Amino acid sequence: MSFLNNLFHRHQQPAVASSAFADWPGQSGTQYHYEVHPLDTGFQQAVPANYIYARQAEDGTWLPVYIAQTRALNQRLEGHIGVADASAQGATHIHVHLSTSGQAARCSEEHDLIERWHPVCNQEPGN
Repeated sequence: MSFLNNLFHRHQQPAVASSAFADWPGQSGTQYHYEVHPLDTGFQQAVPANYIYARQAEDGTWLPVYIAQTRALNQRLEGHIGVADASAQGATHIHVHLSTSGQAARCSEEHDLIERWHPVCNQEPGN
């Protein structure tokens, strides 16, 4: 996707990159660069990260099912949406953005993306 196309189409779907990356735009216009992995990938790194359970639309664009952050990627978030729940909502992949900038930065990215995408598993019951 060209720079000019990206500049004038801020609210488009994240691009499916050449092999294992996708860029997700937040409500603020910030682009977040994520690695794409199969949903059943086991992560060994105990590093902080943001992650997105996602599915691919028929046109090849990614759609988020759940967006979250974690202080340890190998544990993800206990007590929140798990792989089985995400899979039941159509997720086929997990997108990961490693983040060592601190919890405030991870939470800001998480909220920016949720505000833009409104994933089904991030919605409050009754909304």
